[in-house]
Amino acid sequence: MGVDVGGQDASWRRAAEEWFVQRLHEKGDFAAFVADEPELGVVSSAVGTCDRHAPGPANLSGLHGHVFNISTDPRRRRLGYARACLDVLLAWYRDETDVGVINLNATPRRPEPLPLPRLRRPALPRPPTPVAPVPQPARPQPARP
Repeated sequence: MGVDVGGQDASWRRAAEEWFVQRLHEKGDFAAFVADEPELGVVSSAVGTCDRHAPGPANLSGLHGHVFNISTDPRRRRLGYARACLDVLLAWYRDETDVGVINLNATPRRPEPLPLPRLRRPALPRPPTPVAPVPQPARPQPARP
């Protein structure tokens, strides 16, 4: 979040690649959705995990979702790709997990706040409303290892 990521040979990149490959093979507590364009490849993503916490009165499952790696190639910003990926990720939490709380950390460098609904469990059963149409042929798809 707002940190210099280094070059293509930065040591963290290999460790992150191994982590993502491992997580993509695990079922149930991890999901990654991407928007892909024929000429550029992956141009946007949204990733989420499920973390176990103690159950509470507002979250009987104790599961918390954590949203991260929402990003878009600078050449494709403001086209709705990140929002489309986030909408599909939120639908995954709603339809395929027992998550009762979703956390999202965002960089302070974002030019304007992302308009998100309050994400309490009673709101999750409603399908997300797209903010802007997503140009075709880009469609959020589960990332493949």
